[in-house]
Amino acid sequence: MAAAKSKKQRRKTNGGRTAKAVDPIKAEVVARYLLATSEEMGATLMRTAFSPNIKERADCSTAIFDAQGQVIALAQRVPIHLGSMVGAVDEILKRYPLDEIVAGDQFVANDPYNGGGTHLPDINIIAPVFIGRKIVAFVANIAHHADVGGMVPGSEAAVCKSIYQEGLRVPPVRIMRAGELNRDVIDIILLNSRTPDERIGDLKAQFAANNVGMKSVLQLFERYGINDTAATIAAYLDFTEKRFRAAINRLPAGRYEAEDFLDGNTETERCRIKLAMTVGRGRIDFDFTGSDKQLESARNIPYRALLATVYTVAKSLLDSEVPANAGYYRTLKIAAPAGCVVGPVPPAAIGCRSISASVLGDVIANALSQAMPAKALAGSGPHHLYVLAGTDPKTGNYFVNYETLAGGMGARSNRDGVDGVRVHASGSSNLPVEALEHAYPFRVERYALWEGSAGAGEFRGGMGVVRDYRVLGDDIVVSLSSERQNVPARGLKGGGEGARGAFILNPGTAGERRLPAAAGELTLPRDSVLRITTPAGGGFGESGKRATAANERDVREERLGR
Repeated sequence: MAAAKSKKQRRKTNGGRTAKAVDPIKAEVVARYLLATSEEMGATLMRTAFSPNIKERADCSTAIFDAQGQVIALAQRVPIHLGSMVGAVDEILKRYPLDEIVAGDQFVANDPYNGGGTHLPDINIIAPVFIGRKIVAFVANIAHHADVGGMVPGSEAAVCKSIYQEGLRVPPVRIMRAGELNRDVIDIILLNSRTPDERIGDLKAQFAANNVGMKSVLQLFERYGINDTAATIAAYLDFTEKRFRAAINRLPAGRYEAEDFLDGNTETERCRIKLAMTVGRGRIDFDFTGSDKQLESARNIPYRALLATVYTVAKSLLDSEVPANAGYYRTLKIAAPAGCVVGPVPPAAIGCRSISASVLGDVIANALSQAMPAKALAGSGPHHLYVLAGTDPKTGNYFVNYETLAGGMGARSNRDGVDGVRVHASGSSNLPVEALEHAYPFRVERYALWEGSAGAGEFRGGMGVVRDYRVLGDDIVVSLSSERQNVPARGLKGGGEGARGAFILNPGTAGERRLPAAAGELTLPRDSVLRITTPAGGGFGESGKRATAANERDVREERLGR
C-alpha cells in the first residue's frame, strides 16, 4: 500500500526525471505571484523613468527567469522584448562562472549578436536572486533608450547599412558589483548618447525595477523553500507545455506555406520572407528556408526577434490565454538559414526589426490561418517610426524624440480588424499629445483615424492613423523608417488590401512633398508640417457580403472617407 501511494505521488517531468507531485492550486498561486511581481517591476520602471519613451509610451518589459534561465513570468507589455531577453541568462553564465557572481550584481547587455537584445536601443539589465550563496532565480528588464549613439539620432533608422552605424554595442558585462555601480561601464554608455541625462535617469529606473523584483522573488522562495518553489515552477512550465500541445493537436496535421515581402535594398525592390510550417503531433516546425538573403539596410530580423514573433503569433492564434512562459516554447521549433533576412549575421544592421517583424507576423498568421480557417487573420499594417531631433528653443537643450505611430490590424474571419493598434509582436503606445507638446518643440494639429484606409470586405480591416506635426524649432531633423508603403497588407478570401502608409511634408500646400519610406536626418524647416499616415489592415471576404447594419455603421462613424 505504501509503495502504491508513493507511486501516485510521483510524476515524470519534461526531462524524464521523476519528481514529487505538485499541488496544482499552489502552482497557480506561485505563477500568479510571479506574474504580479513582473507587473510590479514594470510599474516601478515606468514611474521612475526619465524619458517620455519609457514613462509615457511604456516601451519597456520585465520578466522573471528560473535558475536555469527559462522564462517563468513575463509582463504583458511589448512581446518582441521577449526575444531581447530569451537566452540572456545563458550568455551571462557563459561569461561568468557561478562562483564569480555575488548578491547585488547586475548585468547590462544590448548587442543582438553577443547575448543582448534584438536591437541596440533596447538595453537589458539582469540580476540574480540569491538565497545564501545559491542563485534561485533571475530578474530582468529591458527599456528602449531614445539614443545610444550611432550615425543618426535615435540609434534606429532603416538607412543604416551596418550595425556599426547603429550605436554603442554592449556584450553582457557587470554594471553593478555587490550593489555598487560600475562607473566605468556607466560612463561609456553615457558618453555615447546624445542625451546622457535621460540615459542615466532611465538606467537608474531599470536598477530600481530589478531591486523590486529581487525582493519579491526572494520572499516567495523564503516562504515555500528553495526545493519546493523550484519544483512548483517546473511543474507549471510542464503544465503550460501540455496545454499548448493540446492546442496544436486540434490543428489538422500537414504542411502550410506562406510568404510576404519587405522593402528591398531600394524602394523598387522586394525582399521575400518565406515560411514552410509543418504541424505534427504536439509540435509545429517553422522553416524559413527560401527567404531572401539579409538586406543592406536595418530591416533585418535577428534570430531572437524571429523567436519572439513566432512565439507571440502562435500564442495569439492558438491559445491566447496560455501562460507566457518557456513551457510552450518547447512545442515550437524554428529554423532559419544563416545570412537570410530572418537570420542575419554580423555586421548586418537590425535597428528596424520591429517593423519588419510585423510583416513576418503576417507570414506566420497566414500559415496558421490555413490550418485554422475559423480564426483566420488578414494582413496587418505595421507602425511607422520617426525620430525627431534638434535643439529645443525653450531650453537650448538637445533632444531626441523617438516615436512610433500604430497602424491597423487585419480583419478576422468573423469580425472587423482593430483600428490604430500595434500589431503582432510589436507593442508600446503612441505618445500622448500633451506629453509630446510639453517635452518637445512641436504642435500636433491633427491626430485621427485615417478614414477610408481599411481594406474592404465582409469584415473590414483596421484603419490606420493620421498625425500632423507643426515644427516649432529651427534645426529640427527627422529620420524615417517604415514598411507597407510599397507592399500593402493583403486581404483574405476576396477581402481588399489595406491602404499603404506615407510620410508627407507640408500636406495640402503648394510645397507638398512625399518623403521616402526610409531616410536619415531630413531637415524640417520651422513652421513646416510633417504628416504620418500609417498602413491599414486587409479585409476578409467579399465586400458584397458585408451586413447592411455594418455598412450603415461605417457611414455613421465616417469610416469610408470623403
